[in-house]
Amino acid sequence: MAETWRIDLVVPAAAVAVFETALDGLCDALACFEIEDAGPTRGQWRLEGLSERAPDHHALTLALALAARAAAIDEPPVTLERMGPRDWLRDNLATFPPMDVGRFHLRGSHVTDPPPPGRHALIVDAATAFGSGEHPTTRGCLLALDALARHHGTRPRRVLDMGCGTGVLAMAAARAWRRPVLAVDVDDEAVRVAGDNARRNGLKGFVRALRADGFRGAAVRAAGPFDLILANILARPLTAMAPAAARALAPGGRIVLSGLLAAQETRVRNAYARQGLHLRWRLVIDTWTTLVMARR
Repeated sequence: MAETWRIDLVVPAAAVAVFETALDGLCDALACFEIEDAGPTRGQWRLEGLSERAPDHHALTLALALAARAAAIDEPPVTLERMGPRDWLRDNLATFPPMDVGRFHLRGSHVTDPPPPGRHALIVDAATAFGSGEHPTTRGCLLALDALARHHGTRPRRVLDMGCGTGVLAMAAARAWRRPVLAVDVDDEAVRVAGDNARRNGLKGFVRALRADGFRGAAVRAAGPFDLILANILARPLTAMAPAAARALAPGGRIVLSGLLAAQETRVRNAYARQGLHLRWRLVIDTWTTLVMARR
């Protein structure tokens, strides 16, 4: 057990992704969860960063100030607490109860009860990469996957998870269709976590995690075109990658886009419409939108 430092702050739902990015690299693990309260904190999310070393105070202050400016909110109060020796990873895992999203059942490795029957069970621990299932964007993508598998007759042969984070979407696709999935991320740590998760879930033969700089990566170009692309990132990179994503999509293929606020939907949607893709359906959870678009 090691000494632990904790960073704690509360932000509106729309600002969560911005502050997650700001805290990346300033703590060893980051958890975010919605505050279930009908009072003044309704619609607010708590971000808790844990680290085995004291955070750089200047870097933390600057990162949070820039995040607040980017999110167009006042700087939130921040608690920086030095805690005694503890098994912080075990305690952090325990804050994530099992959750069902469509037919997918997500749980941490600390949960020992058998999963409910008829579900696609996935073990995903809170980690240094994004995607434990808690965030509305991840839930939106999982619901989109479930709907595609159940109601739309989708049987993709080639699947890409672009910006895979923990690999939860890649694993969900592999579970739903028993098809090989290429999971790529620009971050080495995300690739490591996604690979570990695939092995832990018995999906090493289906999920291949690689580092790639977007659609420019040689492995991505070689594996395409894809019948299904999953991209849970942010509105700006989603917009920028629209031409490359469209080129990588097979005729009749689908792309699931998330990580965008409802106010950013039109910009992202138009970027893909200009590439010949049309909207099949959309899902809004809190202030976050998930789009499913298809090549005609």
